[in-house]
Amino acid sequence: MSTLILALVAGAVVGLALGALGGGGSVLAVPALIYLLGFSPASATTAALVIVTATSATALSAHARDGNVAWRAGVLFAAAGIVPAFLAGAAAGRLPSAVLTGTFSLVAALAAVRMLRPASSGPPDRVRPAKAAGAGAGLGTVTGFLGVGGGFLAVPALVEVLGLRMKQAVGTSLLVITVNSLAALTARTGTGGDLRWEVVAPFAGAAILGAWDGRRLASKITGPALQRVFAFVLLGVAALMLVDVVA
Repeated sequence: MSTLILALVAGAVVGLALGALGGGGSVLAVPALIYLLGFSPASATTAALVIVTATSATALSAHARDGNVAWRAGVLFAAAGIVPAFLAGAAAGRLPSAVLTGTFSLVAALAAVRMLRPASSGPPDRVRPAKAAGAGAGLGTVTGFLGVGGGFLAVPALVEVLGLRMKQAVGTSLLVITVNSLAALTARTGTGGDLRWEVVAPFAGAAILGAWDGRRLASKITGPALQRVFAFVLLGVAALMLVDVVA
């Protein structure tokens, strides 16, 4: 019973962060699965992909109803990440736990630094296809390798590289994340270890419900304040995981 409660609480926190920030919340899923629920790093990153896919697909439907998804740009951006996500997903299950944990801690720190940086001054003068393809491929690699949605990378990339408005970028990033996560999950079929569905299912369900509450929370607290709090939490998580690797 205690494991179920932990899964529900952790899922709710992840969903709350996703809903409130529009990206970055899934970075908490992997450390929660490892340190609170006893998953191995390989199993945690695979389970996180399941959670990210379910949560992103649900949130995508809400954003699509509001007209905040640039479908053509999103499909093209996602297409560039499908093969990298598949290859990275296949490779991740065969790497030592220390490599996965250490790399994840660095990505979590990168996410925190990104959130603490000032917002971009605006979209580009013109879209550069090669740069857009490179950004899409990089996001797919991160998603497949570490089991995170990568919204903290996708949203600014869609604004700065493709010139989308912020609301469109948040909605479109969910399309990109869903596609990349599905590609990575396909590659990990049979290699992710014991996923323990009795834990993953309630975690994902709580994350989906938490995302709705997060959207309401975002309307009551300023975005910069939320990002700063979450960034410092991520820095703490990154430090904890790095110490665990070194110890």
